[in-house]
Amino acid sequence: MYHVIINPASRSGRGRRIWKEQIEPALHKENISYCPHFSEKAGDTVSIVTELFAREQGDVFLIILGGDGTVNEALQGMDDTKRAVLGYVPTGSSNDLARDLRIPKKPLEALDIILHSGRIRPMDLGVVSYPEGERRRFAVSCGIGFDAAVCQEAMHSKIKDTMNRMGLGKLTYLGVALRQLFAAKAVSGKLTLDGGTPVDIGNMLFTACMLHRYEGGGFMFAPRALDNDGLLNLCAVGDLSKFFILFALPTAFYGKHYMFRGITPYQAGALTIETSMPLWVHTDGEVTRKSCRICVSCEREAIRLVAPGNP
Repeated sequence: MYHVIINPASRSGRGRRIWKEQIEPALHKENISYCPHFSEKAGDTVSIVTELFAREQGDVFLIILGGDGTVNEALQGMDDTKRAVLGYVPTGSSNDLARDLRIPKKPLEALDIILHSGRIRPMDLGVVSYPEGERRRFAVSCGIGFDAAVCQEAMHSKIKDTMNRMGLGKLTYLGVALRQLFAAKAVSGKLTLDGGTPVDIGNMLFTACMLHRYEGGGFMFAPRALDNDGLLNLCAVGDLSKFFILFALPTAFYGKHYMFRGITPYQAGALTIETSMPLWVHTDGEVTRKSCRICVSCEREAIRLVAPGNP
């Protein structure tokens, strides 16, 4: 049986309608056994998945109807991610996981992949750990600094939903990004990759740790990332003037940002990032806290996901 987790607020409040008008009728038509679960507020998906994994024996078949943040919450509720078989109907604002896996934006096409044409394949997951012992998994990326600060402000923006309903959601992020860029303070950063010699990032704007190629709604920060190689691909931005960052960021949509001195790629299975002051940290766009030290690691082939048959 499929457990379908629906975020009704996704796609600017159209998630519930997509479920009622498209996904549920399709499941009925094909006589698919399913149980719906609605996430009404932050943290609900964690609780739902925690209960499912405690109750179910063996594999747990999940369909997430939501965005990258809903997937992220689901991961936090899994006692053993290798028990999960995850299908994804992307209805979020960024959908970077679906973008990299080539899962269609149209809900019924995404559902068809889950039920018929897709294949179950292993995928890496990341884990960010804090000095106090807290850990959070992620499926797409985690980041510290500017990218997380943009996510944090956008999450609490009063005009975000209005702009999303008008199809102008990216303008919200653009406005927030510009404000955060010019408000950013000089912060020194240091990377330690796989226990090696620390690398000075200088005046660090942000460091993104990527399992997939995209984050932030289509920025190709990691053009060479593979989601099942056991490695994190890093995009570290430091010692680059704010003026040049304005030119560099648009090139990241095409993965060309490494032509700018001060934007550096790294690769590691595990790493530590230290900063001279606490900065916002995100996991798949979800922001819960600031930190000046995080440890990030990759768990190879930690979950099974249903994706298009010919990636």
